[in-house]
Amino acid sequence: MTSQPTDAQLAAQPAAYWTGVAYEALIAYTRAQQAEKGYTQPQFWLLRNLSVHDISPDGEGMTLDELRRAMGSYLRPEDDLATESETLVQRGWLTRDADHRLWLTEAGEQARVDLARNAPAIRAVLHAGIDDADYVTTVKVLQRLIRNAGGSVA
Repeated sequence: MTSQPTDAQLAAQPAAYWTGVAYEALIAYTRAQQAEKGYTQPQFWLLRNLSVHDISPDGEGMTLDELRRAMGSYLRPEDDLATESETLVQRGWLTRDADHRLWLTEAGEQARVDLARNAPAIRAVLHAGIDDADYVTTVKVLQRLIRNAGGSVA
């Protein structure tokens, strides 16, 4: 039987390792849950970034390049927005105009609202056994690590 590391041993471990492991596990779980519901995380992000009721400041259409820039901090290398957007066009959730701008349709807005309803269940599983105070402390520690490393916290 493997014993648990002591607090002192945990304190000596590299934060970068654990944040990387956490990131990969959280993304994999989230994407698996979304796939079970018939959509991908990048598809949801496209809907959100084009919705005036969510991330888009004005609800205006955007090109794929504009969307890639808007999502640059969270897109993964394997995310193919061209393929993902084409799927949403085929579903009738997006349209594409003559200038290659993607626009959210009424059906796409309804899909965004419906898909967003999956987030609380995903969060509940990921946060099981973690009280809000511990979660807040964790986020604050991560923000401090980011600032200490010269990064910025939005």
